[in-house]
Amino acid sequence: MEKVLITGGSVGIGAALVTAFAAGGYEVRFTYNRHQEQAEKLAAQTGAVPFYCELEDAASIDCVLNQAGAADILINNAGVAWTGLVTDMDKASYRHLMAVNLDACFYICQQMLPAMIRQKKGKIINVSSIWGVVGASCECAYSASKGGMIAFTKALAKEVGPSGVAVNCICPGVIETDMIASLRIEDKKALAEATPLMRLGKPEEIAQAALFLAQSTFITGQVLCVDGGFSL
Repeated sequence: MEKVLITGGSVGIGAALVTAFAAGGYEVRFTYNRHQEQAEKLAAQTGAVPFYCELEDAASIDCVLNQAGAADILINNAGVAWTGLVTDMDKASYRHLMAVNLDACFYICQQMLPAMIRQKKGKIINVSSIWGVVGASCECAYSASKGGMIAFTKALAKEVGPSGVAVNCICPGVIETDMIASLRIEDKKALAEATPLMRLGKPEEIAQAALFLAQSTFITGQVLCVDGGFSL
């Protein structure tokens, strides 16, 4: 049974990933931070093992990785957002966002790759965002962090491909999760109308894409936009 580690697995896309991989017969471990109750409920439903983690803290990450052990598949899904003018963002908010969205992705890959390289196999799937491709006004830092994740994916795929490790990236479009819960109904409608498929995405649709990449054998360095055509 292949082992999967998913960051940010308690709610939204993360919970859909945990559910889909557990149902697919994988041994799933996932991290959570603010949503302990949801994490425990998800663990009871799926048999997945939850780990509390502060992704901006390297020591906390090390503790989790030591307990969780090596994985055949790593999914860097955790992320935080900040909305507002770039001139209004304080340094602490910027540093927290970059630490969770990009730094943790880099560091976790760095720590988990040696075992994958020794085995000459492994899959890394980074969950970025369509805003990392096209950019979003009033989400400059978020867009930068997700764009960095895309560049990191491509570079790492070249670096570890000879060792049998595949690295790919999923860029979700506008997905119905807590991250957009604060948007007005008319704003959601406008986003849906800007999407060729004329609707917002579902977390389960991102999980389906991740399963596809986890099971693929000749795909690496790719950026898969699961956005209903929003980025066209």
